[in-house]
Amino acid sequence: MSRQVVAAGCLAGAALLVVMAGGPVARPVRRLRRLVPRATARRRPPWWPDRIRLGAALAGLAVLIVLGGWAGLFVGPLAGLAADRLLRRIEPRAVRDRRLRETADLPLAADLLAAALRAGAPVDRSVLAVAEALGGPLGDRLGRVGRTLELGGTAAEGWAHLHPVSGAERLVAAAVRSSNSGAALAGALTRLADDLRSDRATAAEAAARRAGVLIVLPLGLCFLPAFILAGLVPVIVAVLGDVL
Repeated sequence: MSRQVVAAGCLAGAALLVVMAGGPVARPVRRLRRLVPRATARRRPPWWPDRIRLGAALAGLAVLIVLGGWAGLFVGPLAGLAADRLLRRIEPRAVRDRRLRETADLPLAADLLAAALRAGAPVDRSVLAVAEALGGPLGDRLGRVGRTLELGGTAAEGWAHLHPVSGAERLVAAAVRSSNSGAALAGALTRLADDLRSDRATAAEAAARRAGVLIVLPLGLCFLPAFILAGLVPVIVAVLGDVL
């Protein structure tokens, strides 16, 4: 078996590990009555470092096999270290799906909290009711917030469970400020929900415009050489023929 075949097999194994790194997407759990510690949304699964190390080792081995000799012994470990650094920056699919769902559910959670508070429910019961109705990863976080407040924790301690959620900083700040000053929280939550939806619409519009620009780039790269060959080159050749 040639060295190229072995190297290709190593690279294929590393690529397969990267593809499988996302793992299965966990279904939302609604057991809000149990004080079970859960990993944060940005924590990587426990098997993630093992796959990263194995994929980086396979990439370094492929470089070692292809180069061979002293060059392979020197470049192979460097390639493995570089692959390890790059692969560790990849976000697992389960973590990404959880993060996106939390961000998408945040405006609805703010509206539901505002409605529960306007109905006269206390903050801890309102948070627990919204967590049970909402479900999913954000519901789990709100459940921990509500249980912390129900057990006598401070507002800063309870709402700190939402810090990893993108866009929840303003909600946490408004809740803590309301707890300290006694200001009404429902109105702030309604305005926050509107702002979050507006921010999401703006981000979606910017992404659509960016996609249009990125689509035009390959067309420009194809059109420019064709324009040069079909438009400019004949003119230059004709001018040079007349001059010479």
